Amino acid sequence: MKTISPQEAFELVSAGLAYGIDVREENEWDAGHSDLFTLHPLSTFDAGKISTDKPVIFICRSGKRSAQACDLLQAHGVEASNMTGGMLEWQTLQLPMVASNGTPLIS
Repeated sequence: MKTISPQEAFELVSAGLAYGIDVREENEWDAGHSDLFTLHPLSTFDAGKISTDKPVIFICRSGKRSAQACDLLQAHGVEASNMTGGMLEWQTLQLPMVASNGTPLIS
């Protein structure tokens, strides 16, 4: 599985060159997320619902669940990248985040 830094993930997804998929649970998402990423919780993950016409980058809290999502997608023959450090690292780098109502947490 490929790994990608938060900064690289931000650049690729914000430029529309990759899909960003957040595999955390909805309550974690609601507490703060990147509006560049789409929520697909690992607990209900369905690889068939992931668009694969562009590279796929998975994110979670720390990188463990997103690694599992990469493995699940790769089992369907699709390469995916795991963002290292997860949302914890994303926050540390002060990349843009919003609350569930869209209010910026970090901009």
